[in-house]
Amino acid sequence: MQGRIVPANAEWIEEAGHLIRSGALVAFPTETVYGLGADATNGEAVARVFAAKGRPSFNPLIVHVLGLEQAVIIGSFSPMARRLTETFWPGPLTLVVPRLETTEVSELVSAGLPTVALRSPDHPVARQLLKAAQRPIAAPSANRSGHISATCAEHVAADLGESAAVILDAGPTPRGLESTVLSLVGAAPVLLRPGTVPSEAIEDILGEKIVRISEAGERLTSPGQLQSHYAPKSKLRLNAKAWEPHEAVLGFGSIAECPSQATINLSPSGDLIEAAANLFAALRKLDASGAETIAVTPVPSYGLGEAINDRLARAAAPRD
Repeated sequence: MQGRIVPANAEWIEEAGHLIRSGALVAFPTETVYGLGADATNGEAVARVFAAKGRPSFNPLIVHVLGLEQAVIIGSFSPMARRLTETFWPGPLTLVVPRLETTEVSELVSAGLPTVALRSPDHPVARQLLKAAQRPIAAPSANRSGHISATCAEHVAADLGESAAVILDAGPTPRGLESTVLSLVGAAPVLLRPGTVPSEAIEDILGEKIVRISEAGERLTSPGQLQSHYAPKSKLRLNAKAWEPHEAVLGFGSIAECPSQATINLSPSGDLIEAAANLFAALRKLDASGAETIAVTPVPSYGLGEAINDRLARAAAPRD
């Protein structure tokens, strides 16, 4: 059963819940990407997540919960935080809040920080798994650390092999881009990672601007803040308006005819939602083409484009 892709039906979800309680790892779909889940209260299980991903120990994990009732026994929720959960939970918004001293969640989840990252997923399989596990589930994206995030079960199997006891297969994830991460620890809300919930939507609810944080030189307080991340083997050349025949091409909207056979357009119609859903799968396919360089055409920076460009910039960042 180790590493086996199984259908995300009631029988297998119940079995997966038992596996989580026993300390095993389970890969499962969320509305954003597939996650590699462990019992967040079991330090050894959480450590196995870091080991499976080859993940730096200083990069915290997101804890998935059913809702605010479960979240408030893990972290401290201000009136602002509660207002955001009323609008965006369940959904792809992760909130970084002060960690409660009384929580049973492993300190390894927080990577030694006095904060915890929490979100309530709205994918039915993720929610059913949380109910079956009867535990909060620590779950980063189900891929090797720094690699392209997994948006289908086959991606998980290719990247993590037998690290997960089972991989619950519910087909491609509907959003295809990770959650937005917002810190509510200081006096002002800080956007730690752009994601599926546009920053403008958060600002509309709060009635104020949220602060952006520079990844460079900052101590990691949330998942997804490593500068080089989501990286294919191929080099990425961003904002390309022309390309060579030997380059693979990742396009958006209306683009010139491509001489390269390895060409994928994230959204010929210029739909940012479609582009976000296709991003990681497209990067994987172009990376597998063997091209040394992937030329990426410009993507607008508003709405989901902010998150898409964030991921592309990390994929293109210099690597050690």
